[in-house]
Amino acid sequence: MVCSAVAVASAQDPAAATPAQGGATPAITLPPIAGSAPTFTNDQLTEEFGWWIAKRLALTEVQFSPAETAGLIKGLTAALNGKEAPYDLEKAGPQMDAFMNGKQTAALTQMKAKNAASAAAFFGKLKDENKNVQFTPSGLAYEIVQPGSGPFPAPTDTVKVQYTGKLVDGTVFDSSVQRGPAEFALNGVIPGWTEGIQKINKGGKIRLYIPSALGYGDNGTQGIPPSSTLVFDVELLDIKPAAAAPAPAAVPSPAPATP
Repeated sequence: MVCSAVAVASAQDPAAATPAQGGATPAITLPPIAGSAPTFTNDQLTEEFGWWIAKRLALTEVQFSPAETAGLIKGLTAALNGKEAPYDLEKAGPQMDAFMNGKQTAALTQMKAKNAASAAAFFGKLKDENKNVQFTPSGLAYEIVQPGSGPFPAPTDTVKVQYTGKLVDGTVFDSSVQRGPAEFALNGVIPGWTEGIQKINKGGKIRLYIPSALGYGDNGTQGIPPSSTLVFDVELLDIKPAAAAPAPAAVPSPAPATP
């Protein structure tokens, strides 16, 4: 039985999310600690660890009341002190799941509405203030930052790119700049990429403004909240055409009949 608050965390996980669809969930790791000299007390570090756990599980999004927060802390304290569960888990478990599911649903609904409103305002402002941005019938918006000089990719091609992905508030959720160029099959990524990268030719740079319907939708993914608009800066470094399908084997002609 898994507490449904963990599901909220999947939309808030700080792990990177690439334009590729799906992907394995990374192992939970703590943020790196810079430097070697101790600068914090143990009490301060455990306080920070508690904060990190709450953020990791997106408990701030669940919006517990003061009384519920007090109960949460009471339960954590009991567990840390090695005490038994305050109530019979077999009996309380189903009701606890229903309670947390309700909290999760309310939090996700509120998050979706907030991000949808933010997206509408973002695209409206983009259309009014940036005349270099073009809009397609699908809802994708894009801006040619630097035209290329080579061919344009086809949907079945594999592209080699350098890219940075951000939320509309400027939060970077993924970037290939530190890792090195990435390669994607253009028909195996989110729809906004499949359509958008075809708008630039080899050697060019493009900025994609991808609505959630062409990105990760209402559910979001790691590092990307539900209903998020995505902004990608992409440089198209190379294009690898899809391998041609092998020609069918020739069927030998039958030998002529013996007279």
